Amino acid sequence: MNITDQKLQKNSEVYTIVEANDDTASFNQLGSVSSSKISDLDKNSINNEFNQTEEVHLRKSFSLWSILGVGFGLTNSWFGISASMVTGIESGGPMMIVYGIIIISLISICVGVSLGELSSAYPHAGGQFFWSLKLAPPKHRRFAAYMCGSYAYAGSVFTSASTTLSVATELVGMYALCHESFVPRRWHVFVCFELLHLFLLLFNCYGKSLPFISSSSLYISLLSFFTITITVLACAHGKYNDAKFVFATFYNETGWKNGGIAFIVGLINPAWSFSCLDCATHMAFEVEKPERVIPMAIMGTIAIGFITSFCYVIAMFFSLNDLNALFNSHTGAPILDIYNQALHNKAGAIVLGCLVLFTSFGCVIACHTWQARLCWSFATDQGLPYSKWWAEVNPTLGVPLNAHLMSCGWIAIIGLLYLASSTAFNSLITGCIAFLLLSYIIPVICLLQKKRQIKHGPFWLGKFGLFSNIVLLCWTLFSIVFFSFPPNLPVNRNNMNYVCVVIVGFTCYQLIYWKWKGAKEFHSAQDDDDNIEYENNSNINMDTYMARTSNISDSHSQYYMMDQDGVSLHSDTSENGTQLINHKSIAKVDVRET
Repeated sequence: MNITDQKLQKNSEVYTIVEANDDTASFNQLGSVSSSKISDLDKNSINNEFNQTEEVHLRKSFSLWSILGVGFGLTNSWFGISASMVTGIESGGPMMIVYGIIIISLISICVGVSLGELSSAYPHAGGQFFWSLKLAPPKHRRFAAYMCGSYAYAGSVFTSASTTLSVATELVGMYALCHESFVPRRWHVFVCFELLHLFLLLFNCYGKSLPFISSSSLYISLLSFFTITITVLACAHGKYNDAKFVFATFYNETGWKNGGIAFIVGLINPAWSFSCLDCATHMAFEVEKPERVIPMAIMGTIAIGFITSFCYVIAMFFSLNDLNALFNSHTGAPILDIYNQALHNKAGAIVLGCLVLFTSFGCVIACHTWQARLCWSFATDQGLPYSKWWAEVNPTLGVPLNAHLMSCGWIAIIGLLYLASSTAFNSLITGCIAFLLLSYIIPVICLLQKKRQIKHGPFWLGKFGLFSNIVLLCWTLFSIVFFSFPPNLPVNRNNMNYVCVVIVGFTCYQLIYWKWKGAKEFHSAQDDDDNIEYENNSNINMDTYMARTSNISDSHSQYYMMDQDGVSLHSDTSENGTQLINHKSIAKVDVRET
């Protein structure tokens, strides 16, 4: 059988490639004709096919800098320190934040190495839930992937809610700084939050501008960082605080008698500022050579985050004159009070606050892009109720519009929590950290269960990778326990940290839905045969492919594993409607339907 002569058709219904790269090729039905032939699946022929076909899948338009922009644009550590300073400044003062950044940066390196190794071995938009599917024991792989994907999606929603809320808080704080008689209320922040959220939904629908925005957000963030840091230091010249105040004085305003507990609870500030490191992994289908680019983006995000955040807080705290003003901030945004103290000019403080806002818009835009892509990827594997609808890509906009709508709906609902609790912001931050860490450890546990014996990618650090995996597991357990503590004592229903209830409640929902529908419906395109590794398997001395056609009218479709001579090696059946070809190297492929 000559593979070059095979027709890509099913009962005269022809399918052609609408997008392809070194890792995936997507199919779309064109119509009914007598024959169609693809003689060579190299990039040029694929691009020719693509140019003649309506685009219905995600555009591969992200470069390394775009991916780094998405990654750092979301993590954006120095902005995170500014936005969440209200959650940590009472738990040790400047000293806690300075040393907290160092501690969390070291831990983040281990988290980044763990994610980078997996993304290099298995680049996929599903990220950690796809890795769980690949690495878990055959009997439990679907359940592991489902739990991991659910945690990851919950984490992305809480991240979007917390970042948007932080921006809304700063907007209200800037108004309060200019109007001393104005007393900020929670409902003011809530209204601002919902309006900002609506704007972000509309903005993210225009996918063509996302790579540009992503790259620009990185430069805007760095430009804002340098401008603010230099301005604050210059204006505070001659009035700097001493080194003892910054590095060796511990202030505990939490009510916790144990200073160690207060310090640990305050670590939520730098921990949130280095969260969401998996963001870049979910853009794997939209970048060239993701097995190299994604790990570079993750580690680059950590490096830039540490340098900027550490230098930033050093400059801010040396320029701080009155720490008590931060503890009793009228604006609700302590960073604005620092600007005001350093510049002795409200207008100047507002200008610097606007630079933070410009940076924050890149952050929240990247955040909404990330959570929508994750929702879309999870829905393509039937991980959500009514997944078929959420998995659709809008053919006009070229973005997963339905996934955006659902995710933004949940974020709007979560925003209601801010009206009910004075510490809701802490709970949202903790939810972001806890859910994402839970999603990270599932594939890492599976990797350790395999004794790290996998066909790895170009980013692989051996023993340090093993050490990083262990640190990630320990840090996850540690942070979930201690970040669930209430931020202040005495505890009442208004300042209680309810994140533990949210985590337990969501986990119960996951288990119930799995028993009800998930076990029957959840299925991934990569749910491989137990005895065959399709990608990067050196034991298969041939180019192999698993082909899945899209938009099939039948409820079941048959998938074939083909070798170079067109011989069927393996078949699998699925009801999933979103289809991909996955291959080790692009050559020729035959797709047949039964």
